[in-house]
Amino acid sequence: MDTSAEQGSFAIEAAILVPALLLFLLMVIAAGRVETAGGVVDAAAREGARSASLTRTTDAAIQAAQDSAATTLNQEGVSCRNQQLAEVDTRDFAPPVGQTGRVTVTVRCTVSLADLAVPGLPGSITMTSTFTSVVDAYRAR
Repeated sequence: MDTSAEQGSFAIEAAILVPALLLFLLMVIAAGRVETAGGVVDAAAREGARSASLTRTTDAAIQAAQDSAATTLNQEGVSCRNQQLAEVDTRDFAPPVGQTGRVTVTVRCTVSLADLAVPGLPGSITMTSTFTSVVDAYRAR
């Protein structure tokens, strides 16, 4: 049996399989990073809603939600392309006395795939998360 022919066969198999396995590994890493960024967007919406629920006025609630969401995203290293980061729904913010109010924050973040996965990768992905928080019943009105 000619061992040189077998060695050549192994080299061809390796030349075909190694790039395919590396590509699969990179895809798994990219999917994990996209999922992690989605979790950060969820956390930003949750923190924004909680911060807004602690304020006294609707204007302060909107500002607190936007600041808190931006801070959460910045701390976790997720950079969004869009300017309007958090939408704050304060329709039920100040209900009549005796009723519970709520505030809803929606965070939309468009992230470049080059930032998440492989540098130079074209395209982007938009992640959206919504969270509703009950307004603190003991806050001053």
